Amino acid sequence: MLFDFPAFINELREKEDKKEIVEKYEKYFGKIQWDIKDQVWYTDYLSKFPTQSYLTPEDLDDDFDWDILEKLVIGSFSSDYELKQDNKDGGWELYIAVKSGDQSIVKTVSELWSFQILRLYEIYIEEQMNLQILMNEESEDGESEKEALISEREVRLKKWNAVIDTMNRSQEAEAAKKDQEAALGDLMWKL
Repeated sequence: MLFDFPAFINELREKEDKKEIVEKYEKYFGKIQWDIKDQVWYTDYLSKFPTQSYLTPEDLDDDFDWDILEKLVIGSFSSDYELKQDNKDGGWELYIAVKSGDQSIVKTVSELWSFQILRLYEIYIEEQMNLQILMNEESEDGESEKEALISEREVRLKKWNAVIDTMNRSQEAEAAKKDQEAALGDLMWKL
């Protein structure tokens, strides 16, 4: 795998402008070790998202954990996504939309280069760590951000489950249509 979680955490520790993220995170949750899937933001939140296969860059099929990337994208508060069926081969394309100022960029995962995918991992993991820290910090007036963040997480999970349900229904409807056409064809031959 090209993305190395422990190496990324070590890079954050060494960067003057990023090391505070790791320090705060470890203050609340203990030393960061092991894997992405062992982190509290993954186990409490991202692990709840079911995954759907989608098109990835052909030459990178075995280079990334595509399920983790999908969970990072759909669980993110900082970007938006859409899953559309590709007309060429019927596979699903995962679109990622990022807005920065008045600029908006939309890309499919299948058209990304390895360095772009690595950067997505870094951005989304840093975001999840920061959100997890926010959930445990008290604001100046004594109120916690926790309730708002939990609510937003629930909204994103419900949205994704609705996307999956809609996909399943459209696939079932397509299969039923094919069955109906086959039955009609058999009936026509009997006439």
